[in-house]
Amino acid sequence: MGNVMRNSAPPDKITDIQTGAESDFLAVLYDYPPPDISEPIFYFGEKLRVISDEGGWWRVVSLKTGRENYIPAKCVAKVYHGWLFEGVGREKSEQLLQLPEMKTGSFMIRQSETKKGSYSLSVKHRQVKHYRIFRLPNNWYYISPRLTFQCLEHLVNHYSESSDGLCCLLTTPCLTQQSVNVPDIRQEVPVMRRKKPFNWKSTKRVSLSAEEPDNSLENDDSFLSYGLRQSIASYLSLAGEESFAIGSDEQNGKRNRKSCIFSRNSVISDRSGYAESYG
Repeated sequence: MGNVMRNSAPPDKITDIQTGAESDFLAVLYDYPPPDISEPIFYFGEKLRVISDEGGWWRVVSLKTGRENYIPAKCVAKVYHGWLFEGVGREKSEQLLQLPEMKTGSFMIRQSETKKGSYSLSVKHRQVKHYRIFRLPNNWYYISPRLTFQCLEHLVNHYSESSDGLCCLLTTPCLTQQSVNVPDIRQEVPVMRRKKPFNWKSTKRVSLSAEEPDNSLENDDSFLSYGLRQSIASYLSLAGEESFAIGSDEQNGKRNRKSCIFSRNSVISDRSGYAESYG
């Protein structure tokens, strides 16, 4: 590929202008808080989504657990394009690529620790392999001098299609395999059902025995309890209802049951010995 020669000093760090976008996520480089202080909130290798930058601290939410909290900037690395890690050295890259969920061909590109302004490609194979990515004065990149690339994305695309001298194909960016399980914190709105206004005149008549209610009342489909039926009958008697009878012999297989008839001045029961006046 042809090169256009330009004099340009290589940058010291990855910037948003370089990548053309904000970081995709943050990668946790150290358990936080440290285990010797308390139970960690975020663990090494966890992916975090940024909520806000609080000046030296990030307010984040975990893409694995959905937990939201703060974490110091020194405990995380910005990740661009899913594979360009800022602030990750050789040792940390090996630790990340050796996490259990990382598969053969998992990779990352990071800043070189030994050559300022250059990058390194770290790939998981039988062990983690590292390749220096050289940078030409015209800002083109290469691993092998015979093949140069205008940008790091072109380099990644090429070695994802052909190993071309690498230990293996580049398959997936580091941490991509991590399961993303952000719980849905939205609560379901309970279903509300509005009951129709209760109309005692349209309900089935139920028996009001002079004695304590037996098991037959437990099977009654009335909305009213025994005591409430007594109270309603008393109220209607006092309120001037000429005739209001609560009673039925249709419930429970048309079994005959004694009932009470209420009038304005008295309550008359057809059971012997039961009578009571209201005035």
